[in-house]
Amino acid sequence: MKHINVVAAIIRDGEGRVFATQRGYGKFKDYWEFPGGKIEVGESPEDALHREIMEELDTEIEIEGLFDAVEWDYPDFHLSMKCYACHVVSGSLTLKEHESAKWLLPAELNSVNWLPADAGVVEKLSSE
Repeated sequence: MKHINVVAAIIRDGEGRVFATQRGYGKFKDYWEFPGGKIEVGESPEDALHREIMEELDTEIEIEGLFDAVEWDYPDFHLSMKCYACHVVSGSLTLKEHESAKWLLPAELNSVNWLPADAGVVEKLSSE
């Protein structure tokens, strides 16, 4: 089975809301996820996350620390995902690849249809 290593940003604002993005492409189009992407060869997870958020959202983030690590088997591949707590340093979270985005309070996180691998992270965030 193919193995994919990715990183995801759990971006929070001063009000405790979490930034969620909606996929606009592929098999999981319209599902919601935490922004991020694949780690390239020779890249640290943190460097990958900085690069991905700049590419996807034209935003610079500060990584506060590892929030969760997820191992998930999709039908076609195994996903290893490191999720980092982050906040915006500069930029306006401009959507370049996603269909839509929302700021959600922890109690609102279950109001959108999350990707299966993200569901456990959402549960952990909701219980904080």
